[in-house]
Amino acid sequence: MTHNNDLIIYCENLKKDYQDGDKVIPVLQDVSFSVKRGESVAIVGRSGSGKTTLLNLLGGLESPSSGKVVLDNNHLHALSDRKRGYLRNRVLGLIFQFHHLLPEFTALENVCMPLLIQGLPVSQVKERSRALLEKVGLGHRETHKPAALSGGERQRVAIARALVTQPKCILADEPTGNLDNQSADQVYDLMMQLMSEFNTSFVVVTHDLALAKRMDRVVTIERGNLREGQ
Repeated sequence: MTHNNDLIIYCENLKKDYQDGDKVIPVLQDVSFSVKRGESVAIVGRSGSGKTTLLNLLGGLESPSSGKVVLDNNHLHALSDRKRGYLRNRVLGLIFQFHHLLPEFTALENVCMPLLIQGLPVSQVKERSRALLEKVGLGHRETHKPAALSGGERQRVAIARALVTQPKCILADEPTGNLDNQSADQVYDLMMQLMSEFNTSFVVVTHDLALAKRMDRVVTIERGNLREGQ
């Protein structure tokens, strides 16, 4: 794969092994994968097939045993921790199965966090965060802490937080894994709408084949190998 401005993220010959005592457990083997700007991709596969590991490698949350990940034309694992964190904060939005909201902060404060980390003026941060909470239908809940919100509402706050920096790419790991079908559908409709509005690339790990079919592309991980299609 060549240097390409059309690609927001790509990996070449990615390999990940875990050490368990004397044993080496291979999780990913020689995975090459790319995502274009504005493209949505679903990663499917059985539990334990390495889907979450791949997502963590793409996000720079784990380091590969070999191979490379290039994010927005930056070789991710060649950067210092500080530079990698800086790049991740600006280019990526992360959404997890468990919303990872900070329990002591309100919905609005949770959405503000990534922008405050960027050092933007507080008035601007609040304005942008409020606008996104409105977009996800939670303007009226901005002062509520996560404990006072339903599962679907918490996940919508997590989506607003992931999108508030206007990232070039969202990485989502089973973002509706904890929700009932109706809430899951609402959350997905919202994500798809916002992705197209912001022209954000979207990589989602999911068990939900109905959702996977709504993406531009589906890739499957099987025994640590990646193939196109379901």
